[in-house]
Amino acid sequence: MPAAARRVDPPQRLTSGRFTMVAYASDLPLARSLLDSALAHDSFPGLPRPTAPVTVAVAPDTRRFREWAGEGAPEWGAAIAIPAEWRVVMQGRSAGSDAGNPFSVLRHELAHLALHEYLDDLPPRWFDEGYASLCAREWGRDEVLAASVGLLLHGVPSLDSLDAGFTGGAMRASTAYALAYRAVADLAALDPERGLTLFFGYWRSTGSIDRAMREAYGLTESAFEIEWRRRTMQRYGALALTANLSLALAIMGILIGPFWLARRQRDRAKLDAMRRDEAAAERAEREGIIASLLGESPTDGPTSSAQRAPPGEHRERGGDST
Repeated sequence: MPAAARRVDPPQRLTSGRFTMVAYASDLPLARSLLDSALAHDSFPGLPRPTAPVTVAVAPDTRRFREWAGEGAPEWGAAIAIPAEWRVVMQGRSAGSDAGNPFSVLRHELAHLALHEYLDDLPPRWFDEGYASLCAREWGRDEVLAASVGLLLHGVPSLDSLDAGFTGGAMRASTAYALAYRAVADLAALDPERGLTLFFGYWRSTGSIDRAMREAYGLTESAFEIEWRRRTMQRYGALALTANLSLALAIMGILIGPFWLARRQRDRAKLDAMRRDEAAAERAEREGIIASLLGESPTDGPTSSAQRAPPGEHRERGGDST
C-alpha cells in the first residue's frame, strides 16, 4: 500500500473563548457540540467565572486515551482532568456505554479545573470529586448508596478515608464518588440562599476547611462529618437493606428454584397415583355392590352365554330326570 494511503490526518483544533478542542475527523461533530456546551455553561456553583484557558483532547480510541491521559487515569475512567496542564482528556464516540453522557463527563472535569483555579490544591480528594459530581448533576450517585452492601456491613466511612476509595477498584470507587457527592451536596444545603459561595471565600482566605465551615455555616468540620454520617446512614441504610434483601431473595430463588420444581413434580406424580388408586378402589367397590345385588360373588367374573343355560333347558332336564 502506498505511504500516502497509510497516512493518518493529524487531529484538528477548534477554539472559542477559553476552550480549545482537539479531535480527529471522526470526533469533530462531537467536539463541536462539546465546545458549544462548555461555552454555554461556563460557570460553577459558588465560584467566580473561570478564566484559565483549557484544552480538551477527545481521544479516538482507548489506546490513544491511555497515552494522552498518562498513568494517573484509572482503568475504568472515561475522562481525566490534569490541572497542572489545564487539560482534559476524554474518550470520543468510540467509548462504551459505561463511559456516560459526554456532556456530563466534560462538565465534571471542567469543574475540577475551575475549583483548582480558585482554591489551588486546598480541596482534599473527597471534596474535589464530590463538587465535580454536584456540578455535573450526577444525581444517579444516590442509587449506588441505596444498594450498597458496604454501607450495611461497615456503615458510612469518615471523609478522610474516602480518598483511598477512589483508587480501590471500580466498585469501591463508585461508592466513594457517591458518598463524596452526598457530602458536598449536604454541605451546600446548609445555606439554601448562598450555597457554597461564602464557604469558598473563607476557605481561600484562611486556607482551612474547618475555619471556613465555622465562618460560613457555624459548625466545625468534625460536627458536620458526624451529622453527615448519621443522616446518610439514616437516609440510605434502610434502602440498602431492602435492596440487598431483594437481591438475596432473588439469588435464593435462582438456587432453590430447580429443587422446588423437582419436588413439586414428585408431589404431583404421587398425587396422581393416589387419585388413580382411589378411583380403582371406588370402581371395585361399585362392582362389588352390583355383584351382591345380582347374587354373584364379588370375585366372580361375568358368565358367558355358553356357560349359562336358559331357564327352559333347566326345566327340560328336570323333566327327563323324573
